[in-house]
Amino acid sequence: MNNHAYQKSFWQKIHLDVPLLIGIIILMSFGLFVIYSASGEDPAMMERQLVRMALSLGVMFCFAQVNPEILRRWALPIYLAGVALLIGVELFGTINKGAQRWLNLGFMEFQPSELIKLAFPITMAWYISKFPLPPKKRYLAGGVIILLIPTLLIAKQPDLGTSILVAASGVFVLFLSGMSWLIVGGFVTAILIFLPVLWFFLMHDYQRTRVLTLFNPEQDPLGAGYHIIQSKIAIGSGGLWGKGWLDGTQSQLEFLPERHTD
Repeated sequence: MNNHAYQKSFWQKIHLDVPLLIGIIILMSFGLFVIYSASGEDPAMMERQLVRMALSLGVMFCFAQVNPEILRRWALPIYLAGVALLIGVELFGTINKGAQRWLNLGFMEFQPSELIKLAFPITMAWYISKFPLPPKKRYLAGGVIILLIPTLLIAKQPDLGTSILVAASGVFVLFLSGMSWLIVGGFVTAILIFLPVLWFFLMHDYQRTRVLTLFNPEQDPLGAGYHIIQSKIAIGSGGLWGKGWLDGTQSQLEFLPERHTD
């Protein structure tokens, strides 16, 4: 009994949730074996992934020791710094393959949208925590403004995937705060109304091509539709259970240019 109490206090002391930690390690280990299979049994790829796993667990442990009150106190300054960096990208950013997403720091290139991915949910949680739950409509309006600023700046780079991810994380926080289904329906309706504007005026040609290719990859089988066609072949040949570890034909026979990620 005393030993159990000691173990419980130990995990509480280092601020780690044991079931959550076990789940994360299981998923990371599963991913490690998948990468080993998909990369054609490349040990160097597995070693690099092991290093990344160790580093990420170390970062998670360090962040777990941070008092939530400190995160609350720094949420707004970090958010404002992230927005300022996104504006800096718009003004001084490095253009690469038609996208302006990076700041050249001399010794490295930094992508501010990655900082926003972490800071934005914390900022939304900080904002919502300032009011009684569920938040009233006038308070939600402020949350929407906080959401739109980084989302639009990231979408303009253009980085549609990251902007959707950032927006979704903010909407998710608002939903968890007790937002009524009526307001959720209003959000969905507004998005549907906005889609034609997004398609005709905001999306770039290559983004529209990606969407069209998703539904009809055969229109460019050796270009934009290649990966989707290979995915369909892999699913069709593997069936419900797949071909098994180290036996995937599309990866092992090198039909994919970057098989460990494709």
